[in-house]
Amino acid sequence: MARKGQTIVDFDNSYFDEIMKSEGIAKLTDSKANEALQEAKRTAPVDEGDYRDGLMVLKRDTRYRHTARVIGVDAKTLLIEAKTGNLARALKNTKR
Repeated sequence: MARKGQTIVDFDNSYFDEIMKSEGIAKLTDSKANEALQEAKRTAPVDEGDYRDGLMVLKRDTRYRHTARVIGVDAKTLLIEAKTGNLARALKNTKR
């Protein structure tokens, strides 16, 4: 049996880079972002609707993986998020 410090594991990072940019992972990432977006829109406080209508998913491929972010583009997004935490709650309520 190997003792502490005697086992060396050498991962093939290019393999993991390939997986994280695969079509299946991209679909999973996008679907979870869209779920969070729908939850955020459903629970958004509505006065004029600008905040809710300004919520969107921003997709981007980085060097190592595909990413999808739920963002708000309305001028009041930061203020509303600071007071209500709507986006944070929507992300937390999205099942993993």
